[in-house]
Amino acid sequence: MTQAAAGAILTPAMLFPTTLVGSYPQPEWLIDRQRLAGRFPPRVRARELWRVAEPWLAEAQNDATVLAIRAQEEAGLDIITDGEIRRESYSNRFATALEGVDIDNPGTALDRSGHPNPVPRIVGPIRRRRPVLVEDVEFLRAHTKRTIKMTVPGPFTMSQQAQNDHYSSEAAAAMDYAAAVNEEIRDLFAAGADIVQVDEPYMQARPEKARDFGLRALNRALEGVTGTSAVHICFGYAAIIHQRPSGYSFLPELAGSPVRQISIETAQSGLDCSVLAKLEGKSILLGCLDLDDPAVEAPETIVGRVKRALPHVRPERVVLAPDCGMKYLPRDVAFAKLKSMVAAAVMLRAEFGG
Repeated sequence: MTQAAAGAILTPAMLFPTTLVGSYPQPEWLIDRQRLAGRFPPRVRARELWRVAEPWLAEAQNDATVLAIRAQEEAGLDIITDGEIRRESYSNRFATALEGVDIDNPGTALDRSGHPNPVPRIVGPIRRRRPVLVEDVEFLRAHTKRTIKMTVPGPFTMSQQAQNDHYSSEAAAAMDYAAAVNEEIRDLFAAGADIVQVDEPYMQARPEKARDFGLRALNRALEGVTGTSAVHICFGYAAIIHQRPSGYSFLPELAGSPVRQISIETAQSGLDCSVLAKLEGKSILLGCLDLDDPAVEAPETIVGRVKRALPHVRPERVVLAPDCGMKYLPRDVAFAKLKSMVAAAVMLRAEFGG
């Protein structure tokens, strides 16, 4: 972890740092947002979503990524992501780049809502051919001086978003996914990432399997990693899944994991924050923006949501974030919500002495 990252996350001078979970809305000129919102998140490639033709797509994605970085800086965020602008979904950019999967002849798997989805079909050993997101993190590092975070899909979630036609068990597939993620995480830190976040939403959706082998796979993905790691567990995109339980089906189990930060939802669900007392020693990315509500919360509302957690987690271990990725929100709404969250962080720092 760099000195900048340590200062942003841990020192009293930087109480309540602010960040995205990962994604920021892509511009309408880059991607067909109506078409994106009208389907479940793609697990295989969905090139038909892009409005820019292939010869110019990479340049357009770079330009849109710079806009996302600048929007985060202008909103006042302390920890910056690339907005996942180059991705059709949080997972498919990485999952479809791996050896051992057939994406031209996809399989089928049920998503977390029970909807069948085309998915990568595992036909051989899962291996990472090459670094997948390193150029993305290098681009991000070159375009901001602030602390940066890169996200990568988790091994358990990828194992649940694939049709297994090769391994003897889902657990065996998850462990090879974990080895590939571990290689990627190491390269992301070497390329300049201050924080790497592993997205594992299916741990909440399928808690029994998560206990059986998912946590073991996550720990393998983090094996030997010395940089600041995070894991994001959510209830699903608000634009797709509107109802939220008041508690997590899988969360305290992460107490023994080497992951340093845990990203959770509290705003839309009205989460019972007492569960955070079971995660002593972990920093908490506290979801405090309701992404199912297009109204922009007042800073005072966000402060109230954060204070619900403070009896159970020390202020110096709280990072303010949206509940989940913001990609389905209108850009102006996302930006306004982030500005309100930053204003709430200022109010919290004034009250708690940061």
